[in-house]
Amino acid sequence: MITRQDVEHVARLARLHLSDDEKERMRVQLDAILAYIDKLTALDIEGVEPTSHAVPLLNVMRDDEPAPSMPQGDALANAPDRAGEFFRVPRIIED
Repeated sequence: MITRQDVEHVARLARLHLSDDEKERMRVQLDAILAYIDKLTALDIEGVEPTSHAVPLLNVMRDDEPAPSMPQGDALANAPDRAGEFFRVPRIIED
C-alpha cells in the first residue's frame, strides 16, 4: 500500500506542490495502479510471444521515388522576407 510519505516523496522528486486533498487522491490512485500491476504479474504468460504492438502494423508510406522538384520561384513566392534565392529568417543567436 502506498503511504502518504511515498506520495510526498514522489511529489518532491517531480517538484510538485500538492495540497492535502491532492496527496490523498494521489495516494488512492497510485495504490490502485499498483494493485492492477499486481494482477498483471499474477497472469500466466508462459508460451506467449512478446509483441511490440497489439495489432499488426503495415508500413503505410509510399515508396521513395525521384520526382521533379518545385521551381525555386514557386517555393519562395509566399516567403515573408526573401534574400535573393533564399528565405530570410529572424536572427535567434545573440551576440
